[in-house]
Amino acid sequence: MFDSGNQIVLYVAIALFVLGVVCLILSIIILAKQAMSRNLQTIADSTTKLADKGITDGVSGLVGNASLLISSLNDLAKTNTGIGIVMVFLSVVIFAAAYYFIKPFLAILP
Repeated sequence: MFDSGNQIVLYVAIALFVLGVVCLILSIIILAKQAMSRNLQTIADSTTKLADKGITDGVSGLVGNASLLISSLNDLAKTNTGIGIVMVFLSVVIFAAAYYFIKPFLAILP
């Protein structure tokens, strides 16, 4: 199947490059989805209004639950953003590894 070790290294570099592209595309999708998600903002706004209503009406349990919901939504937003950023850095590392494997071949190209 493989004629030489150089061919194996070339195929590994190509596979790493494709994996890096896939990882980068997924991270962009995650970050774009997070930025474009208006549902999260709508829920947070509604919860804030609910907490304000609970404060004016004197319902303390409602305020506690609403503040817990707001903090949970903020943690969720931070987590999704963190995953997207980690995947961007992972794709950069994968691209660097692919470049490391392909670098000896670049010297022999005309």
